[in-house]
Amino acid sequence: MPTKPSSSPENTPPAPEGESAPTAAQEAQFMRRVHRELIDDFDEELEMEREDWERDVPGFDGRTLDQNADKAERALYFKELFRLQGELVKLHDWVVATGHRLVIIFEGRDAAGKGGVIKRITQRLNPRVARVAALPAPTDREKTQWYFQRYIAHLPAAGEMVLFDRSWYNRAGVERVMGFCTDEQYEEFFRSVPEFEKMLVRSGIQLIKYWFSITDEEQEFRFRCRITDPLKQWKLSPMDLESRKRWEEYTKAKEVMLQRTHIPEAPWWIVQGNDKKKARLNCIHHLLSQVKYTDIAHPTIRLPKRVHHPDYSRKRLPEEIYVPEVY
Repeated sequence: MPTKPSSSPENTPPAPEGESAPTAAQEAQFMRRVHRELIDDFDEELEMEREDWERDVPGFDGRTLDQNADKAERALYFKELFRLQGELVKLHDWVVATGHRLVIIFEGRDAAGKGGVIKRITQRLNPRVARVAALPAPTDREKTQWYFQRYIAHLPAAGEMVLFDRSWYNRAGVERVMGFCTDEQYEEFFRSVPEFEKMLVRSGIQLIKYWFSITDEEQEFRFRCRITDPLKQWKLSPMDLESRKRWEEYTKAKEVMLQRTHIPEAPWWIVQGNDKKKARLNCIHHLLSQVKYTDIAHPTIRLPKRVHHPDYSRKRLPEEIYVPEVY
């Protein structure tokens, strides 16, 4: 049965406001525990990155990583990722403080790396501020609506940023290639989208559009990795496999899309995506350069003094409702 928290120095934080300060030894012990907690958090994230890397190496058995991986390059990647994520937190704070509205669109072929960069951008941000919109295929009712209607509901309010994992540009890509829209709908999209995006910008929304570019060979490699990895097979849909057959049609559709929707108010930015890690860093670095954010001063946080009542006692709960401590 779990017991009350220990009152040992290791569990003694700096005293809340109004209480006597801890001794130097207690403070040092507490900070050591804080540092261990931070290291554990970083280790867990590093392991997630390492697992992501390992699963891209067919036949990897976990024993050759230290011998074959470029440690210096990986160390630089993690160092830069954490630094850039720190800047993203500053951007996040500025968006909240100023009421800025930011929309970031991520487009690209299947397996181009859109999800990976979105994950790293939002990893340390408040999900109520930095929301991801990944809309499924439209319902029968939505198919009868104005094409942009279902996307409008996901646009940001003041102090929010929305990351679209695919967007209204589905019509210029998958819908065109797979025959899910008519020629008339396709042309109407290109007549409407520049005006639609100009309207968003005039309303005060900042719109940034990224296209993740990978080669034919790289996409094939990533698809084969997903096929052999049971933890990633869910990422492969019948539509993904069909898109692989239609590489050239998607290329033509992409070229038309970029040509007809690259406008001064909302230009396209192309991210070279063959190297996943470099693509993530380059995209985040560029995103930060596109927003004129500044540091936001925060008041000093003081932990309030806990209220103690002499008649309070912590009740013991039934043993059977506790999760078994298997580990």
